[in-house]
Amino acid sequence: MSTPTTSASGPLTGKVAIVTGASRGIGAAIALRLARDGAKVAITFASSPAKADAVVSEIAAFGGTAIALKADAGDTAAVAQAVADTVAKFGGVDILVNNAGMSIGGAIQDVKIEDFERVLAVNVKGVFVATQESLRHMKDGGRIINIGSTMTEYAAFPTASVYTLTKGAVAGFTRGLVRDLGPRGITVNNVLPGPTDTDMNPADGPVADIVRPGIAVQRYGKGQDIAGMVAYLASPEASFVTGAHIVVDGGFTA
Repeated sequence: MSTPTTSASGPLTGKVAIVTGASRGIGAAIALRLARDGAKVAITFASSPAKADAVVSEIAAFGGTAIALKADAGDTAAVAQAVADTVAKFGGVDILVNNAGMSIGGAIQDVKIEDFERVLAVNVKGVFVATQESLRHMKDGGRIINIGSTMTEYAAFPTASVYTLTKGAVAGFTRGLVRDLGPRGITVNNVLPGPTDTDMNPADGPVADIVRPGIAVQRYGKGQDIAGMVAYLASPEASFVTGAHIVVDGGFTA
């Protein structure tokens, strides 16, 4: 299959995007799509340098520009440094996609406090720090796109309450930021993926048989399905879309 080439007149030409947690899965698909639309892309990763480098190489292969930066989303200093390195390399930040996330399962009474704190650090503190640091460099008219979860709309299966708690926090943060940043023309939106085939939730994983019957289109989502919505929200066409919580789930929560 041929690889699409980036366009010198793409909708994001001249823009700089940071996509956190983008060495694989939804994040990688988002990084690839934004680069194809013309943005220079910085991707962060926690522990998969080879996979991150592969994403950068794929972007370079179709004429795009990208860098990979090691930054565990739960490490405040590392996240701040990744933003600083992006600015030093590309001159600013126009688009931030807060994608990095993790989950733990198990009965709530069995969750260890250190595991809870780790999920909170990655899924909530990481979003806050990446947003705060990016806003120090973001011009008016920028874009912040958070990756939430349909679990905050419909808890489809048990043992995911801690993950759902953190994604609920992201939803609330999105709403607050809309009021803070609206006067600057910076839009803030929350994309809620449904069941999507990733390492965290594979289409043949332990919960797939539970959730698949409820997906109206009868298939798990792909990273590209989520990336398409993110690309729209990052584009000039979406300048009047802010504070939205957009479900992309194949009808799972319909």
